[in-house]
Amino acid sequence: MTQETVTLSDAAAKRIATILHSDGHKNAMRVSVEGGGCSGFSYKFDLVDDANDDDLVLEKDDAKVLIDSLSLVYMGGSEIDFIDNLLGQSFQIKNPNAVASCGCGTSFSI
Repeated sequence: MTQETVTLSDAAAKRIATILHSDGHKNAMRVSVEGGGCSGFSYKFDLVDDANDDDLVLEKDDAKVLIDSLSLVYMGGSEIDFIDNLLGQSFQIKNPNAVASCGCGTSFSI
């Protein structure tokens, strides 16, 4: 891939590995960008069986994340993190390409 790579924090890798292990039927988490959301684009998280030919594959410890080439255009240079605090638990993407984001953290604009 020619775009800057996407990284996976230790906390995200640990949580993804836990989810994949508890599901037992899926091999990876797919992160994608879709049109919509209150800021223009939104992130989508799915558990999947296999990678597509154009996927970026991120592996850290027992975690495996797939990002398709179209989504990577919007996510280049990002870090996928997992936050666990008093407000709740969620995956968050720290995206240097986003110029604005929604309060929920799943919607952004470029």
